[in-house]
Amino acid sequence: MTNIVPAQAFSPGEFLRDELEARDWTQAEFAKMIGRPPRLVSELIAGKRGITPETAHELAAAFGTSAQLWMNLDAAYQLSLVAPQTERISREAALRQRFPVREMQKRGWIPNADTFEEIEQCVLGYFGICAANDVIALPHAARRNHDEELSTIQWAWIFRVNQLATALQVSAYSEISLRASVSDLEKLMTEPEEIRHIPKILAECGVRLVIVEPIPGSKIDGVCFWLKSDTAPVIGLSLKGDLIDRFWFTLWHEIEHILRGDGKGGIIVDEFDDNSCGIDAAEKAADEGATNRCVPTKAMKDFIARHSPMFSEKNMIGFAKIMKRHPGIVAGQIQRHTGRWDLFKKHQPRVRQIITETALTDGYGRTGPKL
Repeated sequence: MTNIVPAQAFSPGEFLRDELEARDWTQAEFAKMIGRPPRLVSELIAGKRGITPETAHELAAAFGTSAQLWMNLDAAYQLSLVAPQTERISREAALRQRFPVREMQKRGWIPNADTFEEIEQCVLGYFGICAANDVIALPHAARRNHDEELSTIQWAWIFRVNQLATALQVSAYSEISLRASVSDLEKLMTEPEEIRHIPKILAECGVRLVIVEPIPGSKIDGVCFWLKSDTAPVIGLSLKGDLIDRFWFTLWHEIEHILRGDGKGGIIVDEFDDNSCGIDAAEKAADEGATNRCVPTKAMKDFIARHSPMFSEKNMIGFAKIMKRHPGIVAGQIQRHTGRWDLFKKHQPRVRQIITETALTDGYGRTGPKL
């Protein structure tokens, strides 16, 4: 015998029986040799008793092997008896490690199934894949304007946006109508309550607006993609930034993507970082467009040049009235241009509760439709 553990697991008792037969030893005389009861040897051979360290040393001394060999034989055999259960555990651990199963169940994106097999099928069905390690993609080639790949948490959020957007009934998309509606949208920027009209205006232009509360850690502000062979644009917002200026900047950013035709044949996922650099041309153009829509860039720069660094609340509010913008939007642009994020924060109201009253929303206390 050697110290090699066989690939197929057999009971150590089978090896013991072979060794006794090879030496023409009876179980009784072997038991006497090692100073053990004959019943112990019989139970070892029958596989009814496992190998203890003490027994392993005795067997090793009798047959000229190592004690580790007998321990390995017993361990391999015992593991083989529970392999089906451990395989299921491994599959479930891999599934939960890759996908945010708990959060998806909590949010009602997948059912609270009783068995792992049911949970697995729900998760795979949600993403439209056959196995847990398959590549995730919508019916488009995924594209992101950052260095890292999309995480499965972000994919889960995007798929929920896609589900809700597909269920929305809106007019056929018209770029002409969307461009014409820009002035109507700008008129809503004077008061927080006016944003409740945004979903209706966009729907009349054929743009589907969906709000989905992000899963913690998803690091996502918005998404732009197209349905129906790139003819039906979708804007998904997470409302991660709940202040009026962040909301309008994010919305205008995604509208700029649509007007440019960005995201056709792909997905544009946006996570706004005020200190970001090295963004691509599409993102730069959308940023510039959104900044100009929030407050015309030339007027904003002129105001900053005249008043920096001693900005007064009176001058800021007066400038906001001239620009026909809420002071919170102007405050946000001053912060963005100067990097002074503490300026006029009290003038930046929260707007999440207002927009979720009229937009198709999943999360933030609202349950999306069952699809």
